[in-house]
Amino acid sequence: MKRTTSSLMLAGSLLAAGQATAGDLLQWQDNSLTYLNGIDFTVDPPKQQTVTFEHASGWSFGDLFFFVDGIKYNTDATNGAGDGHTFYGELSPRFSLGKMTGSDLSFGIVKDVLISTTYEFGEDDVDSYLIGPAVDLNIPGFDYFQLNTYLRTTDGKRDGDNVWQITPVWSYTIPVGNSDLVIDGFMDWVVDNDESYHANLHFNPQIKYDVAKAFGVGQKVYVGVEYDYWSDKYGIEDEGFVGSEILGGTDQSAISLLVKAHF
Repeated sequence: MKRTTSSLMLAGSLLAAGQATAGDLLQWQDNSLTYLNGIDFTVDPPKQQTVTFEHASGWSFGDLFFFVDGIKYNTDATNGAGDGHTFYGELSPRFSLGKMTGSDLSFGIVKDVLISTTYEFGEDDVDSYLIGPAVDLNIPGFDYFQLNTYLRTTDGKRDGDNVWQITPVWSYTIPVGNSDLVIDGFMDWVVDNDESYHANLHFNPQIKYDVAKAFGVGQKVYVGVEYDYWSDKYGIEDEGFVGSEILGGTDQSAISLLVKAHF
């Protein structure tokens, strides 16, 4: 499955490249750096600092989202691998059937139909490969709303095959004074169980205010909070779990202060 998914992603990339000229391949892009300082994490140490680089871009064949987290555990706490720090990232190209075929696939609230893929990577053998259908939705008030569905394959210590995941992604902007309050985020819902990977729900919204725009010194420097709810974190069933640094289960309800700058 791992090899098949990687081959499909490569084939899609080659097909997409063949549909566009060099001049119109990249349509837009946005990059950002985020600093988070949070408490009440589970499985891993409860206090963490994170620096995140994010890249989002639109292409003539679809879109691309990439991020990588550098995570530092506060105090002398370590994770299950014995480290005081770790990293995690995702690479998520999506291939627009409308763009690639030159057809208008919109109907009702559906703006476009896509094939969505994701490669998850990090420390300590946590690679996962996801592929499935997706739709972009036109919901009044939202800046964007994506609904991705994936067939998920997990390698390494969490090895598992053929579990389905549903991932909505959204952004909503509310004008406040001279600036904007943005509520955005995602939800990963693994809806069924594999022998070694339990069904779980990961809900991760951010609420943030553009302070740069408020003070008239540009746009897109945010301060705010991130909430991280994760039932059966990492697909580990809650019942009877005992971590190396904590006693208790795998359900997480963590909150972090954030500063985020776009460039």
